[in-house]
Amino acid sequence: MLTGKQKRFLRSKAHHLNPIFQVGKGGVNENMVKQISEALEVRELLKVSILQNCDDDRYDVADQLVEGTDAELVQVIGHTIVLYKESEENKTIVLP
Repeated sequence: MLTGKQKRFLRSKAHHLNPIFQVGKGGVNENMVKQISEALEVRELLKVSILQNCDDDRYDVADQLVEGTDAELVQVIGHTIVLYKESEENKTIVLP
């Protein structure tokens, strides 16, 4: 689990990032979870945006992504989810 201080640090790091995944009408599926997992291994920190036509609640979507990717939820703000997962091979972010 991340501490409050670590979450604040990661939020500041994520601020300038653009969302690279979008959850739409279909919701979260296996293929999307796999792709997000692979992206997290490379980037460690990423944003996922939830489109207007997504039927699921944004917190449900966040939970599904956290569960599927084994990542940490940094924050849900508006229609954007910030996820963090420590990389095994490409570690670049050093948590405080």
